[in-house]
Amino acid sequence: MAHYRVGRLEQEIQREVNDILLKRVRDPRVQGVTLTGVEVTGDLQQATIFYSILSDKTEDEQKTAQGLEKASGLIRGELGSRLSIYKTPEIKFELDTSVQYGDKIDRLINKLKQDNN
Repeated sequence: MAHYRVGRLEQEIQREVNDILLKRVRDPRVQGVTLTGVEVTGDLQQATIFYSILSDKTEDEQKTAQGLEKASGLIRGELGSRLSIYKTPEIKFELDTSVQYGDKIDRLINKLKQDNN
C-alpha cells in the first residue's frame, strides 16, 4: 500500500472531486460550487471538503448542501476507483465561510472607494 503524505492526498482529492463534480454529477444544485480546500485526518479516515458558492442567500446554501449531500455517495465511489489508497476516506462537505467573508470585505472596500469619489 502506498504511503501517502496527507498534503498530497488532499490535493488529489480536491482535483478529483472537482473533476467528478464537473463531469459526473448532473445535479443543478451543485453547478456553481468552487472547491476551496480539503482537510484529511491524520489516519486518512475522514476528508472534509470545503467549498464556496457565489450566492450568500441561505436558501441557495441549503440547496447546494443538499445537492452535495445527495452526490457524496457517488463522489466517494468515484474517488475510490481514482485514488490509489487502500481505503477511501469518508467525505463530508462544508461551506467555506472565509471566502464569502473576503468577498464581502472586497465589496465594502469598493463601495467605500466609490463613495469617496
